[in-house]
Amino acid sequence: MAETSLVQSFENRKQLRLESGLADAITPRTFNLVLCGALMWGLALNAVMVYFFYAPLQGFAARLGLIGMLIVYLVPTLVGIVMSARSTNAVVSFVGYNLVVLPIGLMLALVVPGLPAGIVVKAMGLTAMVTFSMMMVAVVKPQFFLGLGRTLFVALLVGLVAEVVATFLLGYRGELFDWFFVLLFSGYIGYDVAKSQAYPKTYDNAIDCALDIYLDVINLFIRILSLLSRRD
Repeated sequence: MAETSLVQSFENRKQLRLESGLADAITPRTFNLVLCGALMWGLALNAVMVYFFYAPLQGFAARLGLIGMLIVYLVPTLVGIVMSARSTNAVVSFVGYNLVVLPIGLMLALVVPGLPAGIVVKAMGLTAMVTFSMMMVAVVKPQFFLGLGRTLFVALLVGLVAEVVATFLLGYRGELFDWFFVLLFSGYIGYDVAKSQAYPKTYDNAIDCALDIYLDVINLFIRILSLLSRRD
């Protein structure tokens, strides 16, 4: 569900960051601390929404209905992405970041509580392991991932179109696409981590990079969760 947002935000946001000035430059250490802090904030906020507030959130969704839920999900997400893409102010970008995190948390609260706790915990653990591993490899071998940007983007577009066609026209609902996107978003984590280190070190860029990686991690988690649920 967050994949559409990722596609729409990809190229323009990264180019704008590369062109940003150095007037508000911070140290690499501060940059990475802010990036990691923002990333953890988004993931922690989603966890709190799912664990503590799933009941009222599910009631809220039931009152809205399908069309209302689509509006509540898409409008804040798109507004948040635009704010993040166009702003050079870290506070504005952080508000935009939260406008993406909150609707995704709402969607997760509708799905995750209905699954066995063991599957959810296992999916979280596998997501954390893959994320940490890809981050470490990206730090050691950044040039490898930096060369994958266009390939990953094309693969994402092709994969999304193929999945829609296979699901709605051919009736295929197997796990092949889940495996494809697990591999794809694992690569995206490495790419976005490596790319973040090439941007000018500003608070705004740190928040924007955190949003990129957050979307990668959430999509990875969703696909791993789907795979594990199929085998339960």
